[in-house]
Amino acid sequence: MSNLKKIGALFLSSALLVSTLVGCGGSTESGESGATEEASGAHTISIVFKTTSNEYTQYMMAGAEAASEEYGVTLDMKGATSETAYDEQQNMIETDLNSGKYDAMIIAPLQGDMVSTLVSGTDMPIFAIDTDFDAAEKISFIGIGQADAAASGGEAAVEAAKAAGWTDIKAAYIAGVQGDSTAEARKTGFQEGIEAAGGTFLVDEIQYADAVADKAANCMEAIMQNHPEGLAIICCHNDDCAIAAARAAENNPAYANTIFVGFDGNITAAESILDGGETITVAQSGYDQGYRAVETVAKYLDGEEVESFVDCGTQVIDKDSAEDYLKELEEQMGGTLEF
Repeated sequence: MSNLKKIGALFLSSALLVSTLVGCGGSTESGESGATEEASGAHTISIVFKTTSNEYTQYMMAGAEAASEEYGVTLDMKGATSETAYDEQQNMIETDLNSGKYDAMIIAPLQGDMVSTLVSGTDMPIFAIDTDFDAAEKISFIGIGQADAAASGGEAAVEAAKAAGWTDIKAAYIAGVQGDSTAEARKTGFQEGIEAAGGTFLVDEIQYADAVADKAANCMEAIMQNHPEGLAIICCHNDDCAIAAARAAENNPAYANTIFVGFDGNITAAESILDGGETITVAQSGYDQGYRAVETVAKYLDGEEVESFVDCGTQVIDKDSAEDYLKELEEQMGGTLEF
């Protein structure tokens, strides 16, 4: 089956999973949806993601599902319809905190301050995934150091720009959601990495795309109008935005050698790198984050000590490493979901 068909099937499988779990409060039987079978006396965990509408979340869900099977816990996974649907996520968190159904909750916050307020005073163990937030009730954060990871991508981008023949190495940035802590950390990291490697980060050329491809394409159009001479580097909040930006610039000769940098390390990113679209991705393993989040919660609920920060690590993927990385990722995902 082609990779694009795999991605489509992955989204369908995960959509069915979310629909089944939400509708049944987490008490489901295993089936084609991939829902976790409820074990007798098992712990029940709520996971509220930022959104279930992007590819990266699907990897986290697959990893969480695999861990739930290994550790015998029941999951209820859900997420908002977009990364700006703040009220929607707030309602999900409030509902699950007050339902009495769950032994613990894992949250990827759209707004850290809002989540800190919501969980204040709860007796339920709280865990953060993907994006950290401050709360006395939080036991662990499972994720990565966003700024450090982005900095490694910025440094790699400058070296790639030099290899591509650029001497005046300037970088524009297509950001995620303005004010979001992850978006701001990645922006800071890219700037630090680019400047440390000798490039110039154009602080006046930051375009916010709300982490979605359509808006990223519009942002890229604006950048090309502002810089008809071309720019050495376009850094992007995620892979969807980087792929969209590269596609928007593909017929502009001034941007023929531009380095397009994304973040996440999805299958589509690796394919785009091999096809000459996106140039570099800072790859974090959503599968590992989902798996290790459920693993950490299960161990905590069973009385084991857990780390306050579970670092899942990142790597920079370019054309030299994309093929091996793609095979690894497809094997990993193919072993957990039916395509």
